[in-house]
Amino acid sequence: MLSQIELNQTATSPATVSVPQVLRLTYGLVPIVAGLDKFTHLLTDWSAYLNPALVHALPFSAGTFMHLVGLIEIVAGVLVLFRPRIGAWVVMAWLLAVAASLLASGHYLDVAVRDVVMAIGAWALARLSTGGQHS
Repeated sequence: MLSQIELNQTATSPATVSVPQVLRLTYGLVPIVAGLDKFTHLLTDWSAYLNPALVHALPFSAGTFMHLVGLIEIVAGVLVLFRPRIGAWVVMAWLLAVAASLLASGHYLDVAVRDVVMAIGAWALARLSTGGQHS
């Protein structure tokens, strides 16, 4: 069991200080890259991940919707980089919304699970950014 002095030293170690920085860069840059790819399609055909029920309900094309999604992801990523306290909550909510849509479609369930796990990481960044490291 760690003494209070050991806990205080651990809480201020270089590794502890770098965790929020790594999370901020990860949850800032990945949404920006994914958002940009909604326009370039270098990584994948993102419209394949859309829930068919959503596509039928859209007042515009799936491509237009994906461009809007890309813009939202870019803004969310920039927000994480410059205002992680707010941006991490936005990214977390976005990832959970994507996961819910995938679960509702019954397709890409592995991606839905991955997005829930990534949302937990974004939640951790949000908590670290507010200084709320305890429950």
